[in-house]
Amino acid sequence: MSFGRPPSINLGFKPNPPQRGSFPLDHYGECKEQMALYMNCLKSNQSNSTPCRDMSREYLNCRMNKGLMERDEWKNLGLPNPAAKDDTSKEQTKEGTPSSSSS
Repeated sequence: MSFGRPPSINLGFKPNPPQRGSFPLDHYGECKEQMALYMNCLKSNQSNSTPCRDMSREYLNCRMNKGLMERDEWKNLGLPNPAAKDDTSKEQTKEGTPSSSSS
């Protein structure tokens, strides 16, 4: 029984880079802890990813820092920028409270 391509097909074969969303597996478990936390969160929330966004961000950040995926902007990964999220909540807090100087 043979496996793989016959040797004659190797002549014209050129590998293509992976498409967006494809990335190397974490063979050495460099981000295993973050992945386990995220998967446990999904499991405990019946696969609802909304409460697990921070853990997802930590996992993806680990992968980007370890070179397991290309660095990209959070908005392109479907996650809001944590700094922008904090700015938005601060603005809503300022707008939601009446100013004491306008009496």
